[in-house]
Amino acid sequence: MNKSKNLPVVLVVDDEPRALETFESILEGRFEILTARSGKEALDKVAKESIDLVFLDIKMPDMDGMEVLRRIKERDGNMAVIMATATDSARRAVEAMQLGACDYITKPFDVDEVIAVAQKAIERERLVREVVYLRSQIEEVRFENIVGRGKKIREIYGIIEKVVKNDATVFISGESGTGKELIARAIHFNSLRKQKPFIPINCAGIPENLLESELFGHEKGAFTDAINQKLGMFELADEGTLFLDEISGLKLDVQANILRALEEKEIRRLGGMKIIKVDVRIISATNVDLKQAVQEGRFRQDLYYRLNVVPIYIPPLRERREDIPLLVDYFLKAYNQAFRKRIEGLTKEALEYLMDYDWPGNIRELKNIIERLVALKDEGIIMPKDLPFDIFVKSSFKKGFQAEGGLKKASKDFERQYIEAVLEKAGGNQVKTAKMLGIHRNALFNKMKSLGLKK
Repeated sequence: MNKSKNLPVVLVVDDEPRALETFESILEGRFEILTARSGKEALDKVAKESIDLVFLDIKMPDMDGMEVLRRIKERDGNMAVIMATATDSARRAVEAMQLGACDYITKPFDVDEVIAVAQKAIERERLVREVVYLRSQIEEVRFENIVGRGKKIREIYGIIEKVVKNDATVFISGESGTGKELIARAIHFNSLRKQKPFIPINCAGIPENLLESELFGHEKGAFTDAINQKLGMFELADEGTLFLDEISGLKLDVQANILRALEEKEIRRLGGMKIIKVDVRIISATNVDLKQAVQEGRFRQDLYYRLNVVPIYIPPLRERREDIPLLVDYFLKAYNQAFRKRIEGLTKEALEYLMDYDWPGNIRELKNIIERLVALKDEGIIMPKDLPFDIFVKSSFKKGFQAEGGLKKASKDFERQYIEAVLEKAGGNQVKTAKMLGIHRNALFNKMKSLGLKK
């Protein structure tokens, strides 16, 4: 049976046909209803079907409700179970609550009470699922958090504004540190799914033998360490967004299962038999050339086309230098507030050094540098001498180094400019410069003299 997309599935377990008919008449139209007339039949349906709630009679001939409850909870500790009991067995109802039942009702049934406890139990189950895993994950992202005004970033804004209005599958590519997850979050939290979960998973950061379990979940006993049932990322992201980062790291067999989940909108837990319907928007990302991976047979071509419906390419920071001043100002304000500092900004020359640097770590590297500068400076304005040594020196070379006239002259020019850059970094202090270069002061003096550098 395929779970209805709109109606929660309720299993009613009772050995009396009249009780089953009563439940069906009460719940009809609000829930999709399954019935079982014995404990064994109930456990079979729990194993094979995707069920949101169980109404379980305590007194049954072959296997009483308490034993059925124990077995259900052993299989799925999160499943919502409401016990049905006669008025003279309230003590057993309390015992059932201690075993994990979320509520109980007494016979004869009150129509409004049955509907109310059913709706409450299903809502509680959904909230528990979110609270356990998602609350710490959700961080609302607005368009303002994507900083930049250059042509390339404005093109990305335009794509985001279109895809938030639909459920199109999005594929984000770009170097590490360019902000691929930030774009994914912006899409989710501005879409119609924003009230539902956003689940990120780094496919390259999880061991291969665990990745399939992380994505699709597993049943108790599915493998040696599977001591409990586990919900996978696809289930946790139901009605929300699943962000698959570094998707190029997936094994081919896992790729096949993801393709099936995308096309059929259903999954099966490891070691499980039942088909679970999922409604998930997929956003994927990679920092490698996935087309080349397809050509080399490392990535399925059919999955590539299924993921690459709406492509978004995020350029590296060195290709959008015009956005560096905006990013610097954004991070400076953020860390001033975080560290309770009042750093006024950067000198024009210090900003020029940042503009000339190639930023191999992209925005992530820039963010870390600004955090370090604010953390280490007490007050005032950030100057070139405050910058990290590698940024200062590399930017200095880029500004003025000319490798002409053969290797010997190029080596001499390089040495001269390297020492000049370090001298500038040290504020002209030769003792400090010699220490930074790892040589004696006299050796530095002789080098400066031979290179024609003034004291």
